[in-house]
Amino acid sequence: MGCLKTIGRRAFLVGSAAVVGGVAFGFYLYKKPVENPLLADLDAGEAALTPYVKIDAEGVTLITPRADKGQGAYSVQAAMIAEELDVELDQIRVDPGVPSPAYWNRALADEAVPFAATDQGAIATAARGTVGAVMKVMGMQVTGGSSTVADGYEKLRIAGAVARETLKAAAAQKTGVDVARLRTQGGAVILPDDTEIPYQDLATEASQIKPVAEVSLRQPEQWRLIGKPMLRVDTVAKSTGTLDYGIDAKLDGMVHAAVVLNPRQGGALDSFDASAAQDMRGVKKIVPVTGGVGVIADNTWRAFQAAAAVECDWGPAVFAPEMADHWAALEQAFETDPDSQGRDDGDVSNALGDAPLTAEYRAPYLAHAPLEPINAVVLVSEGRVDVWTGTQVPRFTQNNVAAIAGVEPDQVHVHGQMMGGSFGHRLEDEVARRCTELAMEMKGIPVKLTFSREQDFGHDYLRPAAIARMRGAVSEGRVKTLDLAVSAPSVLASQMAERQGLAMPGPDSSISQALWDQPYGIENYRITAHRAQNMAPVSSWRSVGASQNAFFHEGFLSELITAAGGDQLEQRIALCTDDVSRRVLQTVGEMSEWGRDLGPDRGRGVAFCMSFGTPVAEVVEVTNTPDGIRIDNVFVATDVGRVIDPVNFENLVQGGVVFGLGHAMNCEITIADGGIEQTNFHEYEGLRMYQCPRITVQSLEHNSHIRGIGEPPVPPAAPALASAIFDATGVRLREMPFNKFVDFV
Repeated sequence: MGCLKTIGRRAFLVGSAAVVGGVAFGFYLYKKPVENPLLADLDAGEAALTPYVKIDAEGVTLITPRADKGQGAYSVQAAMIAEELDVELDQIRVDPGVPSPAYWNRALADEAVPFAATDQGAIATAARGTVGAVMKVMGMQVTGGSSTVADGYEKLRIAGAVARETLKAAAAQKTGVDVARLRTQGGAVILPDDTEIPYQDLATEASQIKPVAEVSLRQPEQWRLIGKPMLRVDTVAKSTGTLDYGIDAKLDGMVHAAVVLNPRQGGALDSFDASAAQDMRGVKKIVPVTGGVGVIADNTWRAFQAAAAVECDWGPAVFAPEMADHWAALEQAFETDPDSQGRDDGDVSNALGDAPLTAEYRAPYLAHAPLEPINAVVLVSEGRVDVWTGTQVPRFTQNNVAAIAGVEPDQVHVHGQMMGGSFGHRLEDEVARRCTELAMEMKGIPVKLTFSREQDFGHDYLRPAAIARMRGAVSEGRVKTLDLAVSAPSVLASQMAERQGLAMPGPDSSISQALWDQPYGIENYRITAHRAQNMAPVSSWRSVGASQNAFFHEGFLSELITAAGGDQLEQRIALCTDDVSRRVLQTVGEMSEWGRDLGPDRGRGVAFCMSFGTPVAEVVEVTNTPDGIRIDNVFVATDVGRVIDPVNFENLVQGGVVFGLGHAMNCEITIADGGIEQTNFHEYEGLRMYQCPRITVQSLEHNSHIRGIGEPPVPPAAPALASAIFDATGVRLREMPFNKFVDFV
């Protein structure tokens, strides 16, 4: 992980010319260089040789192209660069940069190949490399899949090391001191007599030499930042209320907009009457937009009020109009050919025998419901479009806005904004597209579109509803057979149709995610996925398919272990075929003192899930009180290979547990007359603060690969809670939300 790295000169991206006054450094994993995006928009006194580190007269700017949705992405990217660059986090500025193929995400390849994360064989490794190269060619600048650290761990550290060594070379050239006698510290090159030359004073010299081709990465014992508690780069601003999010964006002369959209998502607008709204105070323009009507006014509140006054005749739903129809579509999908069959070990059909154990589990639609409603600002100028929005897919946004505005993608300038949550919603760009439609009516004037909370809920791209049907058999005190079939709509097909108007070829791995690839050595083991049709538009929701599939898989595994008369933790450890995952399970047992007597009316449950290559085991402890279930403790063990910031890491794990528990307990989205029934948080309650348990986290560092942690803590929470409730009450929960069947206090 921290050994010497020799970087071939062909691996660098070197710009065609340097501009006196500044220099930028970066690193690429592949030999063929990609155009440096920083060269296209340089101010006086700046220079750009490569993409990640910019130094000018004002100091050091680190480019952090993975979007920040509140998970600390900017800070963790900056820390990986700063570790090798020898700057402190309070010495630098961060900038998400511009949309560019230069910022492709190689780590997405790990989820895009049909090989389990535990498979590190030659064929699987070659497949990941091939797909990673495709990601580069396609310029897949995407934030998702808990890939920020996995993608940047070496790439960003090397970028920092290259910048460090190039600045030392520049100092040697300027002073005549041999480079071997120079060192760096605190954003400066230090001469043998302890004279400090700040990096910005070397920008001109550094811009005129080639980046140093051979660099050594610091050993872990030399690290100042990685693995140690950090003050995130946004902590002070967030704590003082001075951090600007997308919703805070302000431009001179800006007008404000709201939309009223067909409540039957995807349905048409047949006609509308805006006469009452047109005369309301502050209203400037009312125009049709895709699926509805947009109102432009002098402030957001007046735009909201006028939008509510527009009378519309809506077209019918384009999918099944009632919730019962959606469940029926899921049931019918089991009668169709499989979308995929990721695993078929042993002889499942014969091993099931004449009387297998059976169960059906269900998971509802869920909304993303970030605290910051989706928003965008768009300014259409002559030959140029500027977009200010929080997005996880800046290049998709760039292309889609360009198509609406009738310009080339490189004429669209996307300014990435900090997001107040996403949970996957910002993988869609519907707000930027509709805002562009409105801005085309107000050329030369910035238009800010803010979705109301009700529009945000009513037009979300949901987590899929899903059903799992399972059969199993046990003998000799062991689980011998597990046959699981799952039915769900396709996330990838919905995203491709929405973003690009394309049909998806081949199977959708998200339907069977965290099912076929779990590291269990069950003798007879089959996983089958079916794709349901005619359902609501769906998208990635925090942990994607794993969020419901872990509930199905681990819930039924718990039933089988109970039927076998085994211990829930011991049986999982015995079945586990992966050393890293086995240690995670053993650790969570030690943390929770598994096996100790909890006392009357108490119960505990354990669940495991490997998602995005990260194994996570959770133990939940509950008390069955006269007023309902109280969640007392949650213990979490995981292994991501290397923890960058232990404080932020713990917060992410705890947040994932809270997210998973709250949605399992209380949340669902239902459909009536083609529209979403829930309109705001009063109908979609997460975990309340007084309900939050004590959450204890421990991370191991045995994983040979660097993994992410933003999503993996979510999937085990629901099945661990369900198992704990069964242990305390004898009530077996096979459907979420659980508050349909038990009360919580």
